[in-house]
Amino acid sequence: MADTLTVRTAGIATVQDLGRVGRSRHGLPAGGALDQHSARVANVLCGNDETAPLLELTALDFACTPSSDVLIAVTGAPARLTVDGTARPQWEPVSVRAGETVRVTGIRLGLRVYLAVLGSFEADYLQGSCAPDTVLGFGPVLRPGDALTLRTACPPLDHPYSRIPLFRLHAPVPPFPAERIIDVTDGPDRAEFGDSAARLFGNPFTVSPQSNHIGLRLRTEAPLPRRVTSGEVLSRGVPVGAVEVPAGDELLVLHRGRGVTAGYPVLAVVTATGLSALGQARPGQTLRFRHRTLAQAVTAHRAQRLAIDALRTRVRTAFGTLRIPVPADG
Repeated sequence: MADTLTVRTAGIATVQDLGRVGRSRHGLPAGGALDQHSARVANVLCGNDETAPLLELTALDFACTPSSDVLIAVTGAPARLTVDGTARPQWEPVSVRAGETVRVTGIRLGLRVYLAVLGSFEADYLQGSCAPDTVLGFGPVLRPGDALTLRTACPPLDHPYSRIPLFRLHAPVPPFPAERIIDVTDGPDRAEFGDSAARLFGNPFTVSPQSNHIGLRLRTEAPLPRRVTSGEVLSRGVPVGAVEVPAGDELLVLHRGRGVTAGYPVLAVVTATGLSALGQARPGQTLRFRHRTLAQAVTAHRAQRLAIDALRTRVRTAFGTLRIPVPADG
């Protein structure tokens, strides 16, 4: 029988990857991990391709047990990671023996944690991605007793003297502040808001409990930006990260589960790095928007990707030295 990773405590856990690239033209949401940076790093720490399936854990505690020796990595929001009751570090590879229980508890300062396994596991695909699509009913939330089929086993790795994992790979860990700063560029309807557009950057916003993977609802005590032009906004294609201004008392920020068309004016667009930070925003948390030019947004995204590329090189060097089998697509 194939080796498996069996879910013991499910919380809110889904099988994710980086989403359906290029499928918006066919009317499909992008989907995928809401914190793309943390998801990429988790897979790279396991020697996997960045697009390999992994687990996204949202807010609640999670536990699982492998039937064979595996290597895992847990990234994302700060949490307590234990293997059979012994604390283990996030953002580094961790060796787990067959039958040991991995627990992720006490997620804090953010909302989502990512758990990758060396070699990944089998998953169903829809339009090139295993990411759930709630509209189509694809990719259900995991339940206790569900077993994911592992693709690769990894002999246990221990420090020869102190029996601690032999990894210090210095992954690029993002900050998890109490108040988040979300970078945005100008949206296509920026000029229609006149001077009131500045209200987006001068005031703090609170994440509403009605927020989800489709989008975040944001509230503020201060006046919201308002259009100074009249005329109807026709429904049109909108990007992931669109900051929409409806007529009510909230802002809407579309995330990876968004529909591909909408009819609200788009004041700003969250940058690629800002989207990962936004994916960690908890209900009730405060955030502020920061204006960036396109050049600044591209530079920040490029720096983040270069940091992951450098990490990949360190991982391959360490795995090669320790003779850890790297997946063919890693």
